[in-house]
Order: sequence, then structure tokens, then C-alpha cells
Amino acid sequence: MPLTFHWFLPTNGDSREVVGGGHGTPVTASGGDRPPSVEYLALIARSAEQLGFEGALTPTGTWCEDAWLTTAMISQHTERFKFLVAFRPGALSPTLAAQMAASYQWQSGGRLLLNVVTGGESAEQRAFGDFLDKDGRYARTDEFLHVVRSLWRGGTVDHAGEHLRVEGARLGRLPDPVPPVYFGGSSPAALRVAARHADVYLTWGEPPAAVAEKIGAVRELAAREGREVRFGIRLHTITRDRSEDAWAEAARLLDGIDEKLVEDVQRGLGRSESEGQRRMLALHGGRRDALEIHPNLWAGVGLVRGGAGTAMVGSHEEVARLVEEYHAVGIDEFVLSGYPHLEEVYWFGEGVLPLLERRGLWRSPLRGPVLAR
Repeated sequence: MPLTFHWFLPTNGDSREVVGGGHGTPVTASGGDRPPSVEYLALIARSAEQLGFEGALTPTGTWCEDAWLTTAMISQHTERFKFLVAFRPGALSPTLAAQMAASYQWQSGGRLLLNVVTGGESAEQRAFGDFLDKDGRYARTDEFLHVVRSLWRGGTVDHAGEHLRVEGARLGRLPDPVPPVYFGGSSPAALRVAARHADVYLTWGEPPAAVAEKIGAVRELAAREGREVRFGIRLHTITRDRSEDAWAEAARLLDGIDEKLVEDVQRGLGRSESEGQRRMLALHGGRRDALEIHPNLWAGVGLVRGGAGTAMVGSHEEVARLVEEYHAVGIDEFVLSGYPHLEEVYWFGEGVLPLLERRGLWRSPLRGPVLAR
């Protein structure tokens, strides 16, 4: 399967420095350098679209702008670009979510992708009125996706579960096409839900060997459900014409991270209930002296940012090689970002994507389908 590349819309603000935040930690002051206006985010989206990216992930939480509303506005400034909208099942009913997805597809011309986020931080969930514990949230997500998918098939749905109940639910308009469901999570409960419902399982950027283990676990669970799942990875990127220039940029970003801020953020992230966040923290342990955790894979972003905390760093050739290494263990989709997002999308789009196209691993959507080799 040819590779697919998505970018990221920084609805928490953008900067030439690392913007911290997420998983219970506040956005750092650098997030105000480039506020997440529709005009700026649309500029990023149009640039990514012109470079051949399929779409862009937009996050969810109290630390960023609402993904549904923001991307609906930005969609009017793009043509074919898709939006990977992150949302939390505990914040709305499954019938409303299914209806919103159908409306989005109708109004955008089928450009919605859905990233279902169960939520790893109880304190933040309570801010949204959700008081279930982590296991309860995953059980509810399981029910939620069952109802949503049943509605998308066009039936009338009655469901009385432990956490959700709907009677006579039916959609007046079905989504066309049905949006693929992206789902992440590293706990056993998350893997089970992914196996039952995900079209694409997303992992954060651990070294390829660890990613391969996770893929194997999800693939085995999905097979028991009679399903197949595609796999994607969420990473940052710093790519330049020369390797030393990329590492110099990583060093510059690191120099801009205050030690006291690192201590405060790591303390906050250490309280996270997310297994994926725990695995991210274990990659660097809060230290600055051992951040290249795999050739050309750098964990510096995770010192102050919750969630995805690793970046591919190196020359265009080195980054392309790491992309191929992830592809070899089963990754087909890449969700990328960089600081600042506008400039970095050009570095990757003009530097790495042409190398992958010449190797037959990717082809710009602007030039039609990939031909079999």
C-alpha cells in the first residue's frame, strides 16, 4: 500500500519554539507567537494541500480550539484537503456525532476523517462533565462506536448498554463516504477497542521495534474480530538539506526550553493516566543528554509537550530512510508536524516527499493514483 501523509493544524498556537501543552498541562507562552486564527491555519492547510499531503489532524481538549468548528471554517479555504477531526465520545451523543459526520461529508464534499479520543486525563474529562474512570471511558467508547457505525449503515438503532442508551435512532442523511475512524491508545483496553472499531490505529512515535510490537498486538486482536486494521504514526519532523543543519535546529529548539518549565511539565505529565504518555516519558526520563533514542529519532519535543513527543531529525535522505523503516514494520500513514508548522511543511514536502515518490512509495494526490511496481 502506498504511503499517506497528513500534516497537523496547531489550534493551540504556533511558534518558532516548541509549544508545550496537552495531557493536563497548559499551553506554553510560545503558543501565542502565532495565534490559531482561521487565516493562519488556512494558510498551513493550503500549503500542505499544494505539497501533496492528504489532510491534517486537528487536536481536541481544553488546551486548543474546537476541532469541528475550526476545520469546518478552514475547509472553505481548501479544495480537496481532508480534516482528521479529533473528538471525545464522552462530550456528545453517538447519534449527534453520526449526524455531524454526515453533515460534514455533505457540506465539505467528503473530506472528513475522524480521530476518536477516549481521553486519558480524568481531571480534564471532568471539566467536560465526564466522571467515568479510564476503564469506563473505554467501555463507553466501545458502545459509542457500535451505535455510530450502526447508524452509518442506515438502520434504526436501539441500544441499551452500561453507559449509553438510544431508542429509535436513525439518520436522515448517511455520510458519503463513511469517514474512516482513526483511534489510538496503548493500554490493553484501548487495543481491544481499536481491534473492534478502528480503520486506522494510530501510535505515537516510539522506536520502530516498539511500534512493531504494538502493531502485532493490534493485528492479532483484530484478526480475532474478523477485521483488518491499517496503521499510522504521529511524529514531528525536522528535515534539512544537510543533517548537521537539522540537528542544529533541534539544538536551537532545545536551548529555548527552560529547565524549570521542563520540571513543571514533566511533573504534570507524570500524573497522566495515559499508558501512551507513560511510554513517551520513558523515552527520555526528563533528561536532555540522551534524546536521540533511535537513529534520527529525537525525543526533545516531549520534554514540554504532552502526547506525541518525538521527531524525525536529519537530512532529507535520513528522514526518508526512517520513514521507510517505519513502513517496513507496518506503518502506512504518517501524521506529521513541526515548529513552526508553516515553514516545516515545506521542508518535508519539498525535501522528503520527492525522494519517497522516486522510490515508488508515495505519489502526490495531485498526479493521480500510484501505479503498481
